[in-house]
Amino acid sequence: MATSKITYNGGLRTTSVHLRSGNEIITDAPVDNKGKGEAFSPTDLLATSLGNCMITIVGIAAAEHGFNIDGATCEITKIMAEGPRRVAEIIAVLQFPANNYSDKDKKIIERSANTCPVFYSLHPDLKKTISFNY
Repeated sequence: MATSKITYNGGLRTTSVHLRSGNEIITDAPVDNKGKGEAFSPTDLLATSLGNCMITIVGIAAAEHGFNIDGATCEITKIMAEGPRRVAEIIAVLQFPANNYSDKDKKIIERSANTCPVFYSLHPDLKKTISFNY
């Protein structure tokens, strides 16, 4: 079964539907590439997917090891390059709620985040700068 269906709406905007759930995501071309920037751009989604994946995998690991990361956040900054136009760097800042995480918990968090499927799926030349704040 297909994962999603994408429709071009015109005006450099798309709607993507997750076929299993029916949830939708709208994208716009960014303002630096002839768009309105009124929604995530496709490259925003690429960068954001890294943060979503990291925090989800950390959540799974935390549950398996008996600690909680509810309320954790991940702020993503995407840096573009030219020639060819591409994402050159993704900066991810993971912020965890005050919880007195043990050194073991922190190792589990960091190992989990840095081994998520999206991290491994991105080209090795794409710079990934990850920081953890506890």
